[in-house]
Amino acid sequence: MTAPGGTIGGWDGPTGDLWAEHADHFDLQTADHLPALLAAAAVEPGAAVLDVGCGAGRATFELAGLAAGGSVTGVDLSARLLDVARARAAAAGVGHVRFERADVQVTDLGTDRYDRIVSRNGVMFFDDPVAAFTNLARALRPDGLMALAVWQPVAENAWFLDIRRAAAGGRELPPPATDGPGPFSFGDPERVRRILTAAGFAEPRFADARAPRRYGELAVAEAVVPELMRDLLDELDEPARAGAVAALRRTLREHSGPDGVTFPSAMWIITAGRA
Repeated sequence: MTAPGGTIGGWDGPTGDLWAEHADHFDLQTADHLPALLAAAAVEPGAAVLDVGCGAGRATFELAGLAAGGSVTGVDLSARLLDVARARAAAAGVGHVRFERADVQVTDLGTDRYDRIVSRNGVMFFDDPVAAFTNLARALRPDGLMALAVWQPVAENAWFLDIRRAAAGGRELPPPATDGPGPFSFGDPERVRRILTAAGFAEPRFADARAPRRYGELAVAEAVVPELMRDLLDELDEPARAGAVAALRRTLREHSGPDGVTFPSAMWIITAGRA
């Protein structure tokens, strides 16, 4: 539920390991937002596609299905997540995808190489977003398109507020970063415009995307969500930790229904071409 900045040391370590361990659960959480991202990306057969922050490859495989006869490259900082993605690709027999460990803030991604650059929740953690998007703009073909799915401001995302509040054990936690690496750092459209246009993209377009964030059946959510929040829970003494876990489970029960545990969530689907 929390995440470090964009450095390799942040994601290619405990956070990446946690995401790899619970890859199916993280995929489920944002599954309802993926169709909107894919529609905005408008990937055509034969396209060359780059998936930024590909994680365990769920979106990468969907992009590969759309880019039949083309190629899809997934890049991520986490070696563990990339191992999961490669294993999934091998098991599914997906042949025209490859996965590379790369930090797009500093890695040469080529010039005029990709028809589409796509990212599902993979661009909000850069330490130097202008450098990262300058590389991405250079790698995009002149007539290409970039499509991003990012979280809207935290006030629009009850899943973060409610779950984090429960896991805090009564503490007042600082608000999430909005002008540096963090899940909500792309929530402000004006900030995003400044970053993208400074990096060589044309004026971006923003589409409001709202869908449930899913945590599975109640029993699964009650087992997994405390594990996802262990960074906060581990800061508490044993009695406070037990109380916070109980509060988490109450919150999950309050959001449980016929479709399992769900919370309202809101993303921006951002599209932009090169300037």
